[in-house]
Amino acid sequence: MAKDSDNKNYKVIAENRRARFDYAIEEDVECGIVLTGSEVKSLRLNSANIAESYAEVKDGELWLINSYIAPYEQAMFGHEDRRPRKLLASKRELSRMWNETARKGMTLVPLVLYFNHRGIAKIKIALAKGKRTVDKRETAAKRDWNRQKQRLLKEHG
Repeated sequence: MAKDSDNKNYKVIAENRRARFDYAIEEDVECGIVLTGSEVKSLRLNSANIAESYAEVKDGELWLINSYIAPYEQAMFGHEDRRPRKLLASKRELSRMWNETARKGMTLVPLVLYFNHRGIAKIKIALAKGKRTVDKRETAAKRDWNRQKQRLLKEHG
C-alpha cells in the first residue's frame, strides 16, 4: 500500500501544530466534513486555518467550531468564513466522543485538514486532555534532549 504522501491526490491544507504542545493526545479519528462548493474551491487554494478551532458534540451531531476558510473570490454564491461546519462520523464514534468529553473532561481538537487519496476533504480530530505548564516543560526538555542525543550520535557515530 502506498503511503499518503506518495499519492498525488493527498494534500495537507491546514495543520494545528500547537495542539500537540498544548494537549496530551489520547487518540485521533478521521472525519468527513460537510462543505459548500466555494469552500472546496478555497481549500484547493490552501486558504484555511484550524489553529483556533475546536469540535463539539451537539444534539447527536459533531460540529467544527471557529475554523476559518477564506472566501473564494470567483464564487457566485459565497460562504461565511467562520461558520460551524458539520463533521461526519459513525454513531459509535459520536457516542464515544460525547462520553469522553462530557464525563472525563476531554477536548476534541482538530489536528489536520487534508484531501485524502480520493480527493475528498477530511479532518483528523483528536480526543485530548489539556496539559499543565509543568507537562509542557517536560515535553520541551525531552524534545531538546532527543535533539542533543541525535547530534552527539551523528558526530561521534
